[in-house]
Amino acid sequence: MKTPKLLGIHAKPGRKLNTILVALPFILLIASYLIGSNLRLQRNEHDKVMPSLSRIWAGIERVALSEHPRTGKIMIVQDTFVSLQRMGFGLSVAAVCALIVGLNAGMFPGLRPATIPFVTFMSTISPIALLPILLVAFKGGEMAKPTFIFLGTVLVMMRDIYNTVERIPKEQITQVLTLGAGQLNIVYEVVLPQIMPRLLTNVRLALGPAWIYLIASEAMGANAGLGHQIFLQSRLFNMDVVIPYVLWITFIGFVMDTAFRKFIEWKYLWYRVR
Repeated sequence: MKTPKLLGIHAKPGRKLNTILVALPFILLIASYLIGSNLRLQRNEHDKVMPSLSRIWAGIERVALSEHPRTGKIMIVQDTFVSLQRMGFGLSVAAVCALIVGLNAGMFPGLRPATIPFVTFMSTISPIALLPILLVAFKGGEMAKPTFIFLGTVLVMMRDIYNTVERIPKEQITQVLTLGAGQLNIVYEVVLPQIMPRLLTNVRLALGPAWIYLIASEAMGANAGLGHQIFLQSRLFNMDVVIPYVLWITFIGFVMDTAFRKFIEWKYLWYRVR
């Protein structure tokens, strides 16, 4: 029987067909936008909701290729630096806390009652519901943004690290103990290296939610950042600026995800990156 190239559980698309299938959704998305923009501009040439490609390019020149007349800096570069600082700090602290709590709760049964039930309960709370509380508590200050990212990502990572430690074969621990290793040696020299790629994978998977929390917090209480600029320009119906910002965030997210995946594949050859 001939192996199908497209349909079926044993299908094997060739290189050309695979390239076409990868490009097809992007082509359809761009074509849909161009058709929709053209239809709206035919009815109203001053329509701002779906600007033409020339207007989008003019917006790119304004925010990415020209200095701001008031600050003398390139607007999108300045906003990117501010936003990545907030995300980097929030995610880094979340990863460290998740590692400490998840690793030790998984290895020391005496710590579980004081950590895991609380973490499980708190993880059911919607992080978005906490944003107004944080803005009031921090008076709209800078620490509200990374704290929001931290709270939105740390609990999920804690639970996953704990479950990863739990799945480590008990026979492995017993064998190391019989060789004379101490308990702390087992935790930090045997178990820790095994869960590090999972921790990095958790950070990689948390990038998507972290962008949501970042943009939401910057929209409600910030005077700089990518999210702040998106919501500010959207209120002015400057979609020729909003769309380049959205595309830029998408590009940064893709680069960060790829960088994490490649690093894990390079550093931990035995770990299967998903």
